[in-house]
Amino acid sequence: MVANHDIHLTVRKGTVHALVGENGAGKSTLMKILYGMQKPDEGTIAVDGEQVAFHSPADAIARGIGMVHQHFMLADNLTVLENVVLGSEKLYGIGGGARKKIREISDRYGLNVRPDVLVEDLGVADRQRVEILKVLFRGARILILDEPTAVLVPQEVDALFDNLRELKSEGLAVIFISHKLGEVLSVADDITVIRRGTTVGTAVPSETTPRQLAELMVGSELPTPETAESTVTDKPVIQVKGLTVFAGGAASLGEFDEPSATGLLTEDTAETAGGVRRVLDDVTFTIHAGEVMGIAGVEGNGQTELIDALIGLKHADSGSIGFLGEDITSWPTRKRREQGVGYIPEDRHRHGLLLESPLWENRILGHVTERPNAKGFWLDIKGAQDDTRRIVEEYDVRTPGIDVTAASLSGGNQQKLIVGREMSHNPRFLIAAHPTRGVDVGAQAAIWDQIREARREGLAVLLISADLDELIGLSDTLRVIYNGRLVADADPATITPEELGSAMTGAASGHLEHAESAADLGEDETR
Repeated sequence: MVANHDIHLTVRKGTVHALVGENGAGKSTLMKILYGMQKPDEGTIAVDGEQVAFHSPADAIARGIGMVHQHFMLADNLTVLENVVLGSEKLYGIGGGARKKIREISDRYGLNVRPDVLVEDLGVADRQRVEILKVLFRGARILILDEPTAVLVPQEVDALFDNLRELKSEGLAVIFISHKLGEVLSVADDITVIRRGTTVGTAVPSETTPRQLAELMVGSELPTPETAESTVTDKPVIQVKGLTVFAGGAASLGEFDEPSATGLLTEDTAETAGGVRRVLDDVTFTIHAGEVMGIAGVEGNGQTELIDALIGLKHADSGSIGFLGEDITSWPTRKRREQGVGYIPEDRHRHGLLLESPLWENRILGHVTERPNAKGFWLDIKGAQDDTRRIVEEYDVRTPGIDVTAASLSGGNQQKLIVGREMSHNPRFLIAAHPTRGVDVGAQAAIWDQIREARREGLAVLLISADLDELIGLSDTLRVIYNGRLVADADPATITPEELGSAMTGAASGHLEHAESAADLGEDETR
């Protein structure tokens, strides 16, 4: 299989050059070649007019190329300074010299990075700035940014673009990879489009619309979206009351673990057992059949703990979870899955895939006891393989076959495999955490259609996403999470992404209403 064929790319000094294409178009392979992670079979690369050959990332770094990956490569238990100098100790030492250089770079490019802060205490946007500073520390003059805005709210995107303009003004070049075409058109000076491994054209941002760019990517006209009618019923599917989780509190539930006698700690017990911080605080909501409830929030405000509690990876310190009228608060993960809880994880590499296993084995994950993966007590390998082929075709997973490893797929195709796997079991309740992160516009539209179709058939969905257009466009109800609490409700029909982004950072908006707690609502009313 040829990943890149006859690619032509010219990046000018002092510009942001966007690279766009569908999932599987060859963007990742091209970036790996430019960063020395993979050798090309044919063709040439020239930096500053001089032909080069990279055998490793060290060669690319030596020629002034740095890459910020979509999945950050930082050690949470180290400081910013320690992360930045790791592997580059010979440049400026590990003490005062390095600290001075970090501050110099931070001030020069407006990064506002503090060298002595622990990375685990930083938000997503700050971590991204640390990654950018890390490559600048190593002398990069050409930066490759892979999906840099995937987890940022609008205000953070604006700040990042201000940083990129500072880099441009100093003569640096930025290769900007993104599926958010509106952002591409707002920040890029030049755009190159690749389709199925080949350069198919360039675009001038000032003369191009997002729709035209998307159609150039896919090679055909995109369908006009239909206006969706409400499918929300009055039948509760998931009912969460007063859910509270403390940092470092209740232990996680394994696949086969049984909880303790009560499975819960009282609030008083948790407070006196070290006085640890609430990471999820008195969360109450109901999602009905046919309803998508979106939760908007800056990463790190309790979304992960909410997901873990609902799927059973962590049990609550207090509160309850009801599913179709049954209390499932103490159920282990497997039982929840078998009874109809679907799960699209926020981190597909950690919780969604076995990267070194073939696609058909990944199709089985989370559904090992269910058809078509099992017949009685026995694993049905042929059934799993046949159904993997169906998912590959139905969800347009770009792969040479089902026996290749999940690691060999692009991020977007990995995501489509996970979505296909979860939707194939007709869940009653779907936890969808960033369901279209890293996928192209065509695949995004297809995944949205799948969710809408399942919603029409009665699926209840909890949608957590950093894509505010996705939250507003898909949600029937929309709530804002801040510091572990649901602090406001928003009307998807009237709120703008900018207003929603402000609410996520704690600012008020005229289109928001105060969210009530379990105590406010009482025992019998959760909506």
